[in-house]
Amino acid sequence: MAIQRVSFFFFSLYFITLAFGFSQDYKGKGRISGFVLDENGQPLQGVTVKLLYADSQKGFEVETDSKGKWSGTWLRSGLWHLDFEKDGYVPYKMGIRIKEHERNPDIEVRMKKLKGPAVSDDLRSLVGEGNRLYEEGRLEEALEAYRGILEQFPGAYILNKNIGNVYFRMEQYDQAIAQYMKVLENNPSDYEAMMLIGNSYSNKDEEEKAMEWYNKIAIGEIHDPTVLYNIGTNFYEKSKFAEALKYYQKAMEIRKDFLDALYQLGLAYSALGNYKEAIETFELYLQRDPDSERAKQAGNFLEFLKKKL
Repeated sequence: MAIQRVSFFFFSLYFITLAFGFSQDYKGKGRISGFVLDENGQPLQGVTVKLLYADSQKGFEVETDSKGKWSGTWLRSGLWHLDFEKDGYVPYKMGIRIKEHERNPDIEVRMKKLKGPAVSDDLRSLVGEGNRLYEEGRLEEALEAYRGILEQFPGAYILNKNIGNVYFRMEQYDQAIAQYMKVLENNPSDYEAMMLIGNSYSNKDEEEKAMEWYNKIAIGEIHDPTVLYNIGTNFYEKSKFAEALKYYQKAMEIRKDFLDALYQLGLAYSALGNYKEAIETFELYLQRDPDSERAKQAGNFLEFLKKKL
């Protein structure tokens, strides 16, 4: 199961040229704000936060203040892509659904220091081209592009993660693992690289090795809710429900509107026989997502669980 498809976009060195125009297609009544911190939890000033409305491909950008705070106003409901960039730090990308008529929870982002040379415009352009080839499925060309960049910028070791992702997509898992290990040689605490190694072993059906790598990741060190969700799902699918529960709970602590994690949290409570907590979780899910197809499933679970009690 290729779980890395989500996490790749969050921590890999990912650059996109955004088409920020003067169209007002993204205008609405929503508001979002958050904080950007470094790895030690200190506020980062001067981070560029780019907000792009997915439907119109239009948006705008803001900057963090001395407290690391930023905010965006007059946003339409729907999916928005957020890019966080600061010289000397690994860019961070995420997607979030904005609601115009509800309070959107604050977002906390932690950015990693980039070891080696600072990110230059040339490097951004080259990596953007490699990413474009990857997204188009031109994997051999993407591989060649990433390797060429590393020759020019040997300090940009994080690109080994991108190369590993190409190999992963090609189902060459041993090659992928070798690339992720190169990331760990430079940054032994890169928990995403550890998770990707675990994913690679999982896809090789070497479940013991996969779990060995997943267990290397200290939950308290993970601040990205999607990574927490992915690890929790790995545990859940291996019937390790107590472990899965911890990761889903932590994901929800960080991002309270994370519907996928909320739904899985309810399933984990149910699997552990914690029916009261499962009922409360599914009721909360239905409050936040009453009309989707999955809401019907949550309703069915609720009916079943209430009979259990």
